Amino acid sequence: MQHPFMSAVANELDALGIATLRYQFPYMEHRSRRPDPPARCHATVRAAIAEAARLLPNLPLFAGGKSFGGRMTSQAQALSPLPAVRGLAFLGFPLHPPGKPGVERGEHLADVRVPMLFLQGTRDEFAALALLEPLIARLGERTTLELFADADHSFHIPARSGRTDAQVRSEVLTSLAAWIDSVNSG
Repeated sequence: MQHPFMSAVANELDALGIATLRYQFPYMEHRSRRPDPPARCHATVRAAIAEAARLLPNLPLFAGGKSFGGRMTSQAQALSPLPAVRGLAFLGFPLHPPGKPGVERGEHLADVRVPMLFLQGTRDEFAALALLEPLIARLGERTTLELFADADHSFHIPARSGRTDAQVRSEVLTSLAAWIDSVNSG
């Protein structure tokens, strides 16, 4: 939750007029390397959603997260819709572990019935585009994929690209804000 990337995302979204609620899973709070069981992660997601709705009851609610957090949010939504959530946004959806391509981690997405936005780097080792693009196509009109050239799973960009990580992060968040506007107006 205190990672510099997550802090920058929250600050930049605030500058775009989008409130955020950051939280962390219990295993992170306890500095464990081993993730909590999915049921505990799903309960954590639901508690965070409830707190966001309590704090800002008149704002449209979107959920999602970076990597593991996004996957746990989508699993929770697939199991039982998250109350009042209008859409899910993923900053680097982890479709598979690096070097172990597969789509099993994305199969639950077929059960998500709200719009979804996938913000992915083209060099993301956790989501081979040859697997992610067909999965998103199968999910249909409720999904949007935005690709960021040369960015990896953390949206880091090589210096040779002529762009900076901050520029890419700004592009990612501008895309996110535009998508939220489109879902809210649609």
